Amino acid sequence: MDLGISGKVALVTGGSRGLGKQSALSLAKEGCKVSLCARNMDELQNVVSDLRQNGYDALGIEADVTTEQGVNKFYEESVNNFGQVDIVVNNVGGTIGGRDFETTTDEDWMNTINLNLMSAVRLTRLVLPGMRQRHWGRIVNIASIWGRESGGGMTYMAAKAALIAFSKHLGLSLAKDNILVNSIAPGSIKFSGGSWDRFVNNNSQDVVDSFIKNQLPMGRFGWPEPVGDTVAFLCSQRADLITATSITVDGGQSRSLI
Repeated sequence: MDLGISGKVALVTGGSRGLGKQSALSLAKEGCKVSLCARNMDELQNVVSDLRQNGYDALGIEADVTTEQGVNKFYEESVNNFGQVDIVVNNVGGTIGGRDFETTTDEDWMNTINLNLMSAVRLTRLVLPGMRQRHWGRIVNIASIWGRESGGGMTYMAAKAALIAFSKHLGLSLAKDNILVNSIAPGSIKFSGGSWDRFVNNNSQDVVDSFIKNQLPMGRFGWPEPVGDTVAFLCSQRADLITATSITVDGGQSRSLI
């Protein structure tokens, strides 16, 4: 299926591994020019080199999108190299600080919200004027099933729920401009260096087997490709009627009816 996005310029945050890396690859396979950012330039450069060796247009920019300076750098260098931005994938996320209420500081709260929500808010603010001018844009925010229902750390749940709410409101307000905004809520996706990879490596086989049996209906952890391909579809011309929604990619892990 031709997704109709060949030649579009796509920005992907947190592109050095996992879901960001796979999102960039899925978009590149559709002919997009992809600009990726991460804080670890060595890992990022390896991804960019792989993409280029396969004939894709790719750019790697060392930037910390939890800061306004880092977001501005990523955006400006991307535009200088590839031109105006058509697609944004806000993938950066995670938990910073304590996991229980008594030991979680205000700084922990703000750092996790800044990482998961405000990085997306700032980058979206930069790309919107150009998208409005061209009457076309796609924004996909990588949330979590634990932004839709209970699970994970308190700060992470709150931040991902806020990201889903942000995506909903923005998608409704920009629909008239043909700028589609959606979120994806992955389940437990395992990849090298990720949190579920650490969970498997740091726990006994009995603990891992029990989690899989009780939480993962498919009997295994998820993997990045289905998430990346969902990103590519939502960014495509084929998804013209999909906006302001949150799509789970979790192998049936979540319990929510909606």
